[in-house]
Amino acid sequence: MNEAYFERVDERRFRPTAHTGGGWDPTELHFSPLGGLIVHAIERHRAGSPENGMLLGRISFDILGRLSSDECEIVVTTARGGRTIELVDAIVRIAGRDVARAHAWYLTETDTTSVAGGGPDPLAEPDTLARWQMSSMWPGGFVASLEVRPVRPLQPGRATAWVTTAVDLVAGEVASPLASYVALIDIANGLGARERPDEWMFPNMDLTIHLHRQPGGHWVGLDTTTTFGPSGQGVTSTVLHDVAGPVGFANQVLTVRPGRRPPRP
Repeated sequence: MNEAYFERVDERRFRPTAHTGGGWDPTELHFSPLGGLIVHAIERHRAGSPENGMLLGRISFDILGRLSSDECEIVVTTARGGRTIELVDAIVRIAGRDVARAHAWYLTETDTTSVAGGGPDPLAEPDTLARWQMSSMWPGGFVASLEVRPVRPLQPGRATAWVTTAVDLVAGEVASPLASYVALIDIANGLGARERPDEWMFPNMDLTIHLHRQPGGHWVGLDTTTTFGPSGQGVTSTVLHDVAGPVGFANQVLTVRPGRRPPRP
């Protein structure tokens, strides 16, 4: 059995492994694999409903507080059913406290091949690029589990890179390409850092993903720009790619403040 980010305890509860350790505090969960786990839970919930030919168009996550590295429970409900659109909500609880919420819009699948277009050019293929050790900048088990291949040299507030992992999402379970893809997107804020994370803190409070095409393959392309404002706010914006080209966009709002993260364990 391959290594995994989570182990299933029962239908709604999961136990994180050492591969989920966060960049700001390695004793906390990195949100990125948790985001993928939420999608995995939503897909299992929807699998119990009649097939309606819908695809994920948007998912938004709100991070409500500290993500302690403990067993988590994910409760999924259908907030708005329908034949052409559907809204599914999820709540993540740790130690009886709500720590994250998600809202996922599913849209009916229609053949629009004849009018498709408008996205940016594809990125250089990852197989042609050299690896970069992201763990040289960030601690934590999640970053250590990644393979990162920059498309061009990283600059403060600007990063274009491919990311993949050999670690499964849930032990003994086959996650969909979409859930596995989402599990790597939240790393964008760390890749596009404007300042050194041992001098400034800039954690994201949310992650919103919009898709115009369903992603495939095991590589996630992140073309990321991070902007800091003058009053403690920032935004990380990312064009999302797979090896076939662009698939959508992601945005994260940041709380920016001077300070130092805890030392490496």
